[in-house]
Amino acid sequence: MLLNPSNIRSKYHSIHHPFPSSDNGRKVSPPSRSLWPRRFRFQPLSLLSWRSNFSKRYSIRALAEDGGADSNLAEGPSSGFLQPFTVKIPFGDRHILVETGHMGRQASGAVTVTDGETIVFTSVCLSDVPSEPSDFFPLSVNYQERFSAAGRTSGGFFKREGRTKDHEVLICRLIDRPLRPTMLKGFYHETQVLSWVLSYDGLHSPDCLAVTAAGIAIALSEVPNTKTIAGVRVGLIGDKFIVNPTMKEMENSDLDLVLAGTDSAILMIEGYCNFLPEEKLLHAVEVGQEAVRAICKEVDALVKKCGKPKIVDAVKLPPPELYKHVEEIAGDELVKVLQIKQKIPRRKALTSLEDRILTILTEKGYVAKDVNFITAETVPDAVEDEDEDEEVVVDGEVDEGDVHIKPMPRKPVPLLFSEVDVKLVFKEVSSKFLRRRIVEGGKRSDGRTPDEIRPINSRCGLLPRAHGSALFTRGETQSLAVVTLGDKQMAQRIDSLEVGDEWKRFYLQYTFPPSSVGEVGRIGAPSRREIGHGMLAERALEPTLPSEDDFPYTIRVESTITESNGSSSMASVCGGCLALQDAGVPIKSPIVGIAMGMVLDTQEFGGDGSPLILSDITGSEDASGDMDFKVAGNEDGITAFQMDIKVGGITLPIMRKALLQAKDGRKLILGEMLNCSPPPSKSLSKYAPLILVMKVQPEKINLIIGTGGKKVKSIIEETGVESIDTEDNGIVKITAKDLSSLEKTKAIITNLTMVPTIGDIYRNCQIKSIAPYGVFVEIAPGREGLCHISELSSSWLPKAEDAFKVGDLIDVKLIEVNDKGQLRLSRRALMPDSKPENANTEQLVNGSEDASTSAESSDLDGPKKVVIRLKDEPESSEGSMASPKSSSTEQTKLLKKRSVRKATSPAKDRVYVNKEKVKRSSTREVSSNSTKGDTLVNGEAKIG
Repeated sequence: MLLNPSNIRSKYHSIHHPFPSSDNGRKVSPPSRSLWPRRFRFQPLSLLSWRSNFSKRYSIRALAEDGGADSNLAEGPSSGFLQPFTVKIPFGDRHILVETGHMGRQASGAVTVTDGETIVFTSVCLSDVPSEPSDFFPLSVNYQERFSAAGRTSGGFFKREGRTKDHEVLICRLIDRPLRPTMLKGFYHETQVLSWVLSYDGLHSPDCLAVTAAGIAIALSEVPNTKTIAGVRVGLIGDKFIVNPTMKEMENSDLDLVLAGTDSAILMIEGYCNFLPEEKLLHAVEVGQEAVRAICKEVDALVKKCGKPKIVDAVKLPPPELYKHVEEIAGDELVKVLQIKQKIPRRKALTSLEDRILTILTEKGYVAKDVNFITAETVPDAVEDEDEDEEVVVDGEVDEGDVHIKPMPRKPVPLLFSEVDVKLVFKEVSSKFLRRRIVEGGKRSDGRTPDEIRPINSRCGLLPRAHGSALFTRGETQSLAVVTLGDKQMAQRIDSLEVGDEWKRFYLQYTFPPSSVGEVGRIGAPSRREIGHGMLAERALEPTLPSEDDFPYTIRVESTITESNGSSSMASVCGGCLALQDAGVPIKSPIVGIAMGMVLDTQEFGGDGSPLILSDITGSEDASGDMDFKVAGNEDGITAFQMDIKVGGITLPIMRKALLQAKDGRKLILGEMLNCSPPPSKSLSKYAPLILVMKVQPEKINLIIGTGGKKVKSIIEETGVESIDTEDNGIVKITAKDLSSLEKTKAIITNLTMVPTIGDIYRNCQIKSIAPYGVFVEIAPGREGLCHISELSSSWLPKAEDAFKVGDLIDVKLIEVNDKGQLRLSRRALMPDSKPENANTEQLVNGSEDASTSAESSDLDGPKKVVIRLKDEPESSEGSMASPKSSSTEQTKLLKKRSVRKATSPAKDRVYVNKEKVKRSSTREVSSNSTKGDTLVNGEAKIG
């Protein structure tokens, strides 16, 4: 019969068998928890592997270990659940509502936090069985923004939230990083934090709310943490710092700082600013720390009322005796190995030394590789022995599915250590020796002093077909940065809860292949680390970019880490800046980045106790140190920063010292980048696209687009340009690979959107079609006007097709623009020997019937005629005067004498137009209209 080590859920809390201490003084936790499902009557098979990881002896833990938590248990059918509890907590200049016991009651900890109408729900759960011991706490964080929170759905094809977006990954990292330093070392139960945005009001940001909600949920759960954490945002509007500003306030902020910490120390900061001085950043951190302290104080009071007891008995640490054995065996050799300057040889030497320690301890009988023993302890039987008497359990003493475990004494066995413990201890001892070498000797592994920067080498233009490229090397860290320029179609679309549809014209993508550290690994989708490092470098470079009006390109930067030994994200900032200059982007000033480290407790190694700040840390110093503080900017200020702490937190004086030392490091790196060979070209590559920016009247945009986009598509096909982007404000951007197609497109759009002026002369215009009342002449591509038959010749012309045919080229002058914007042209006005009186009279007699009866002529506002009759003249129809075949010479003379026709004159003083809409101007000859304010982006980029 298999025994179930589940906890007893009855009122008999006295049935508890605590583990006796082992020979080395450590305790071993049971694999079970108070929330073990009752339906499991038998022990799961996964628990059978417990003997290979921990002791075979189990313990039954009561649900509540003190009376404080018992008072919050609900009575009746919901026994075991906490009563709903609600409290208001200060959150900047307002309060947030914290509720627990309402939702997610089966989780170890669950909380709902409300700010305005933004609601975040966070739950914390931990596995019943611990994972294999390691140097990395098994914590996973998932954050999701559901579009239903804002009352909409995704704009893509898939309407269900799926893969975590980059924006959500960044918030997951904001939650994860401050939680890890508060977790007890030796706790290996897998812990999962899930956070959902259930409601979003568009005013209160959910990211810092999620950080605070996760800190509260962890504090209320059974997870053994040392301190309660909270997160806030600090903005700078004018000269005033605002804690947790609204989204509208952040639009005018020069700082975006997210800070998380405890009531006494800072654990994590991340933010972006516009060349902010160090002193202002420190002031912002101080303001944020005060707000975090107020939140943590209220959360601690809430935990005392309804928090669950922590399972500290699950913490498993290596025995102290093992540290002594490892130091005795490898102490002297470890000192020599840590002096190896190159990363790969040092790593191989450490691995070889670790194997040697395992071999020696195994030969001495301290380690058995086949079976992992712990210490001589009392171990329970998992299977009944037929020879032993069965223990009698009184009815009602235990619940159904629970088992009473009878401890059985065993004979003591020799002290044995697990192989995992040896590896963990060796890593800790190596870190201890590395820190001691830095503090005592004042030298690091590569021989540098604490504030010394590694050798820097950089070169540009190494990829001939790329628009811009740079290879930046700092020590054993190397970044290959490549810049690609494009039009708006290359922009990155973002569909998030806060901003909705947004297009990014600048983005940086960071790649960290396993070959960069000399290893073999999986290649696939970008990891969370790659997304986070890429965003940090992107936000560091963004303040130095020109505005879209000055440089209308979409800019993509790719940073591939070809070698890595610390500070690869800051190498991406340096390499990306050089690649931008090589691509001809007119940046405001060069930007560089540096990573700072720290050894906090120097007194342990003979120091004076003050923290030791390290500049430009390597990978081993990052792993063995207490801080990773990345700072990017120029000589005058900071553009981006990110700090992670591996200890209980740091204070403002320590941060001040690190920022000032980082400023000195940035100045040195900027000087080294000026020695780049070959230097950046600072001009557009011949392979980069050309972009022409035009400004037309907004109401003319539809003329460029056409019905259903037909016109703009035909222009692209005709000219061969890549794209034509139009905006509602009249901005037109033409992207082309060569200058000829660009100029051709510009001419077409200029002619389409031009505003004709009366008196303009157009040369060599083609006749597109012929009508009975005149010809239609194309004065510009896509723009036609009517030249009436009366304006085609200075003499009488019976039919237009008698003198002209389609395709002929003529010179015309614009004499009228009607209310509909239609153009009336005249060829006769440009003829030197024109006789308008005779021509008008003859035209009145001959062929005017067709023009007056034509519907098109009426629409096109044809020649207006005024007939003055004598008093003794009988009324007659116009048709009776307009038959040239039946009229005789005498009738013609009589009509000339008694009838006077006033036709539209080509002269400026007789024009029938809408004077309110069209202004008269002096005659000008138009060959090619040019749009004012056109900008062709090309040429040399100026820095500074």
